[in-house]
Amino acid sequence: MVGVPAVSSRWWERLKTLCPERARRMLRQVLQAGLRSSFQALGRFVASHPVFFASAPVLVSVLLGASFSRYRVEGNVESLLVPKHSLAKIEGNLVDSLFPVNRSKHTLYSDLQTPGRYGRVIVTSRRGSILDPLHTDLVLKLHRAVVQLQVPVLGFNYSFSHLCLLDDKNTCIIDDIIRALEDSQSARFANRSSLPLRYPITRLADGRMAYIGHQLGGVCTVYFHWSPGVRSARALQLTYYLQARGALTDRVASQWEQAFCGELGRFGAGHPELSLYPFTSSSLRTDFQASSVLARRPLLASVCVCLVLAVGCCSMRDCVRAKPWLGLLALLSIALSGLTAAGILNLTGTTYNSTYLGVPFILLGHGLFGTFEMLSSWRRTREDQHVKERVASVFSDVMLRYSGATLLHQVSLGLAASPLTNLEAVRLFCRCAALGITVGYLYTLSFYATCLVATGYLETGYRHGCFCRRVPKKGALDTKPRWYRCLMYTRYQDETHSQTHSHTPNSTHTHTPNPRCYGDWITNTYVKPFMVLLYLVYISFGLMGFLQVSQGSEPSSLVAMDTGTLLYARAQQRYFSSYSPVIGFYVYESAPYWNTSVQRDLLEYAKGFQRISWLESYLDYLTERNLSTTSQSRESFTRMLRLSFLRQPQFAHFADDIIFAERDEGEEPEMAASRVFLVAKTTENKREEMSVLLDTLRRLSLTSRVRFLIFNPSFVYLDRYATAVSSPLRHSLMAVLFLLGLSSLAVVEPLVAVWLSLTLLSVQFGVLGFMTLWGVELDCVSVLCLISALGHSADCCGPLLATFSSGRGDSRTVWVRLALERHGVPSLQTLICYTAALLPLAAVRSNLTRSLFRCLVLTAFCSALHALAFLPTLLTFLPPAKKTGSRQGDRGEGEGLREEVECVEMVDSTRVVDQITTV
Repeated sequence: MVGVPAVSSRWWERLKTLCPERARRMLRQVLQAGLRSSFQALGRFVASHPVFFASAPVLVSVLLGASFSRYRVEGNVESLLVPKHSLAKIEGNLVDSLFPVNRSKHTLYSDLQTPGRYGRVIVTSRRGSILDPLHTDLVLKLHRAVVQLQVPVLGFNYSFSHLCLLDDKNTCIIDDIIRALEDSQSARFANRSSLPLRYPITRLADGRMAYIGHQLGGVCTVYFHWSPGVRSARALQLTYYLQARGALTDRVASQWEQAFCGELGRFGAGHPELSLYPFTSSSLRTDFQASSVLARRPLLASVCVCLVLAVGCCSMRDCVRAKPWLGLLALLSIALSGLTAAGILNLTGTTYNSTYLGVPFILLGHGLFGTFEMLSSWRRTREDQHVKERVASVFSDVMLRYSGATLLHQVSLGLAASPLTNLEAVRLFCRCAALGITVGYLYTLSFYATCLVATGYLETGYRHGCFCRRVPKKGALDTKPRWYRCLMYTRYQDETHSQTHSHTPNSTHTHTPNPRCYGDWITNTYVKPFMVLLYLVYISFGLMGFLQVSQGSEPSSLVAMDTGTLLYARAQQRYFSSYSPVIGFYVYESAPYWNTSVQRDLLEYAKGFQRISWLESYLDYLTERNLSTTSQSRESFTRMLRLSFLRQPQFAHFADDIIFAERDEGEEPEMAASRVFLVAKTTENKREEMSVLLDTLRRLSLTSRVRFLIFNPSFVYLDRYATAVSSPLRHSLMAVLFLLGLSSLAVVEPLVAVWLSLTLLSVQFGVLGFMTLWGVELDCVSVLCLISALGHSADCCGPLLATFSSGRGDSRTVWVRLALERHGVPSLQTLICYTAALLPLAAVRSNLTRSLFRCLVLTAFCSALHALAFLPTLLTFLPPAKKTGSRQGDRGEGEGLREEVECVEMVDSTRVVDQITTV
């Protein structure tokens, strides 16, 4: 290593005055030299204690692997996919405190509030209408089978009647469509006409108005007396709500849900004229975690494919210099680091979810870049050096870049894992990945470095790289069979080690020719225009996809394919997309409902919606009795509401929609809060329409004289979802750019940070655009991949840029070729192994793994394009400048500081070289 001469403070002040830029450059060189010296010393230390650094990681991994007895699966999927801090959650808590689910004794809207446990089924007819007499009888038969279903728990058989929600008559609450079908069947058996079924709001036999827009689907309407009636329907949806107030009832309800799905399966097999799509409160959780089960065999195949390719990439024709075991040991090092990280997470109580499927691939990509770079640097060292010196040289050459890439990974993942992230799935994933990257870095420094030491001693001992057998000398090998000579082929026989070489410290020596063909081709004058054109095409398609980015806030888009959740979601979209979910319009403060202006405002807000409103029904009730709706006092308005309107059988269910607050003795109670149910007409693009509707009604609530809020359980997925998903990516990108800018002032060449920043932005832009064109929406999984792409692209392009920017004295083209010779092969090897490991993931029938596969493949593809095509072309005619003779120009005032160093190598019989340095 070149020593740094001592410089007097007087000369340093003079240098800063005359050339501040050169002073800063020298300061960075001193810092780089110090770091390289530190890593060189670390390499010698590791090489001096190989047994400890090889056994300690294995022992730690085995001990922490025993913690899998604490392995737990995440049970609350909503907490993963819903933004933690959102207005919709606050509104939901207020709604539950005012109008809990169990308080709705007369009616229960399936989409208005989130019940604890329930079973739901969509029934469709394969031919004809679901309201035909034959299909109606089958639906009622199915209903009776579900109601009579029993599950044995602790010696007692629980049926639906033991678990159901009860109304004020202590009877189970069932859907209104069942009552309508029972009335129709009774009228048909009695040979009399029944009330016509209207849509989406119908009148039941008891005179009550009921909304059935989410209970009948695929409806064809016909008008009866200027009111839409149902002529036929293709689908029908039934919901059975259960009580789960304690541990025992929750256990019983869970088993009832399983029995519910089994009963529907048996019923569907016995009645092929119907198609049944069941769904329960635990279906989303089960089908979300099913991706992990389906991915087990493909992940095993990925390991096998990557292992074969890694061994092949580390092999050579020369049996002594070949390092096939290093490919296996590199994957073993990555596997041990993953096992250690998983053990730490288990001990800290972290729960597992299916998004963690992407963590092994992040560890694989970063680990392979580090190990292949170390192997490439090892092959550039001299075989006649001592193993400790070779390891020290590898650490000095590689570890500074590898540590910078690891730090970049940590910054991007660490900020996304911080409390600033509003999406729990993203936060947990990035925390797990950041921990794995840290452990993987330490294991590369220790375990894999000792593997290099072991193979170095095999090479020094002139042993076969695969079989570890000593290779015979050339004379003895000539007498062996041809297959044996082919197996034991090495170029050591043709080399002589008794020559004295002179070189500069920056020169490298290798016995194998560098792959210059690709470097010569990519920097050819006639190839550059095509590469620039290709980059413009890349940017154009990326921009096309970027302008079409859509949000993926539906939880069903992250479950395994061919599961009950996905089939149910498809049936829901096909048959029940005509109307939005039921929206609760809640007036949460006392309001003067008897005031004409307040009545007009509330009626105006509900205009255009399908609605069931106690206020409209009450005003119609007063009008029918020739009572004034505008000139009443608060007492008379409230007294007529309580003592007359709500005591009518057809209006009694509105008592659940009004909360009365007691006043002083003798005074009429005051209406403290009320609610109205609204349903909007929608098209197929229901999610975007609901988002727009939510924003519109919220803005209206800020200017309204009546204090109200709106809520539906689906709003927690829509509210601030775009911000919650994209903010970790923005924060990570800004943190990475800040880190690169800071590093340019301290250690790395400034233009490395500039070019690397532009490369990261270009890769991110391309991945985001191409994944949209490939059908991947912006959800938590795709954002996880985009965050990891920051580090992956830095791994791939960072060494190339560092070598190019640090070069002096030759043209840009020469340094581009040299950078490709040094880092092109490790990058290509890593990308081949990484991409091949991703291919089995495409066979997993899961929406989550499909998004994961597409985003990771695009990350590898865009990184490879930039590292092997775009950057080598653009760097040949863009800064930094490379002027011949700049080395002499650099001396200038500090000529005494930069003198040539000559190393004379003396070779002895032990093939260990002593370096005598003269200045």
